[in-house]
Amino acid sequence: MSAQNPGMSLEMANLGVGAWRSRTLAVLLMAVIGTVFWVDSRYPALMKRYHAGTQVKAAGALTFGAVYRLDRTMPLRVRVWRTTVNWLDANRIGMTFSFLFGPAALTFLAMVPRRRTGSKYLNTLFGAAAGMPMAVCTNCVAPIARGFYAAGMSRESVLAAMFASPALNVVVLAMTFALFPAKVAILKLATVLFLIFVFAPAAASREEEKSYVCPIDIPVAESWWQAIVNVARSYGKSFWYVFRVAFPLMILGAVLGALVIELLPPQTIIAQASIGGIVLVALVGAFLPVPMAFDVAIAYIAMTHGAPMPYVVAILCTLGIISVFSLSVLGKTISWRLAGAAYATVTALGIVAGVIARGW
Repeated sequence: MSAQNPGMSLEMANLGVGAWRSRTLAVLLMAVIGTVFWVDSRYPALMKRYHAGTQVKAAGALTFGAVYRLDRTMPLRVRVWRTTVNWLDANRIGMTFSFLFGPAALTFLAMVPRRRTGSKYLNTLFGAAAGMPMAVCTNCVAPIARGFYAAGMSRESVLAAMFASPALNVVVLAMTFALFPAKVAILKLATVLFLIFVFAPAAASREEEKSYVCPIDIPVAESWWQAIVNVARSYGKSFWYVFRVAFPLMILGAVLGALVIELLPPQTIIAQASIGGIVLVALVGAFLPVPMAFDVAIAYIAMTHGAPMPYVVAILCTLGIISVFSLSVLGKTISWRLAGAAYATVTALGIVAGVIARGW
């Protein structure tokens, strides 16, 4: 036995060093992708919208800016096409980041021995903490969430990250409290916290536990060059795993979102508030794929243009936290029952919030 110990110790040491090299490279890859996006694009854009304050504007039906201008007199197919192109253009940077960062996260987490705990609430907290600083919209977080789940993160962690990224970001929260009365902002925050800390662990526990198989395998590297080759190959496999499902669903989500918003009569949220109207606003709000902080901006614009407060609150509590795209990725990655439950819960919270606002 004593003659075997040096060899076994050496083997374990080589395993640790190899894993350390690969993990270092994977962390560096995530850091580079994240830093370029957060420093050069995302946080400057969010701060610009925050400083715009009451002057915030939205040029498109689903976007802050617009490549093509629309006129309601145009044929429906033309408006849907133009809105789709506007959406793709507005989300090009965020979606590029998500298609690059999601596979990087999968590559790194696949090398981490423990990706979850035995507590669903601790897993939920971990997911929320991971999602908050990402600062990506509900659409852009979907490919990242697919990478998280494939790497072995729990369902509740994935759900919490998906909800927290668009809705619990500090800049978005600051915009909400700056533009709306405190009771409106608090109601919005309460619905988000309910989704993260009540719905996520509860819904995840109702899903049948499935055997987990990571889609990538990273061999042990004995040198830095081998580590570079292994991480590059694993990243390529991870990218394809995320891209092959999320990209077609992104195009489909953009088209469906454009179709729904263009079919919606423009006077819908200007009419007198009714229970039916609140239900319709909540159903549509939870469906539409909008960019980061668009929910805050469009709800504020609607409020300043005379929309009834119940509709404003329903928009604020449903728009932007999930979308047809993020739900389709969730359904394809985890389960369609979970995706349906998420849509129903967000819609129900929006309806309840709108009814509460009706009594103010």
